[in-house]
Amino acid sequence: MTRRSYATSAVPVGGRDPAAPAAYDDADVVAIQALVTGTADAAQQQRALRWIVERAADTYGLSYRGGDAAATAFAEGKRCVGLQIVKLSKLRLDKLRAADSGEDPA
Repeated sequence: MTRRSYATSAVPVGGRDPAAPAAYDDADVVAIQALVTGTADAAQQQRALRWIVERAADTYGLSYRGGDAAATAFAEGKRCVGLQIVKLSKLRLDKLRAADSGEDPA
């Protein structure tokens, strides 16, 4: 499969334009489409989620956009979505349920 990177842009202070589409390649497209149709295998599911968290939401990137408050806010909004996905992926439901029911979560 040919490795292409789409949606590139100039890099402003603090990172690239947060409103610009995230870079993707052919395998990312296939993985996202398989996820949407419910036919993704385990590797495609992981790839799609990794693309969403790391590229589309730029979860681990710097949100600050050098004096551009609107761009910084936009980047923080994207990052917030990624952080929520990461949080749910690591959440311990057994401890949460125990705490809700008054049990000792240990």
